[in-house]
Amino acid sequence: MPTVLRKGQFRFYFFSDEGNEPGHVHIESPDGDCKFWLTPVMLAKNKGIKGSDLNEIERIIYDNLDLLKKEYYEYHGRE
Repeated sequence: MPTVLRKGQFRFYFFSDEGNEPGHVHIESPDGDCKFWLTPVMLAKNKGIKGSDLNEIERIIYDNLDLLKKEYYEYHGRE
């Protein structure tokens, strides 16, 4: 599970065996975890993260979208 980014209490990562799905990133926090699609940026799944933190996570994704896409697609060997 390569960690791509850390911002505050959030760890952004992906799993190595999910390359057959559209680009996405998993986010872990002390309260739970969630998954966001990268194109378009959209919440895919949430387990325990409160709404205000989801808003912050979405902002962080937009601020780092190029990096997150680059890392996801390079790791999974596709564009």
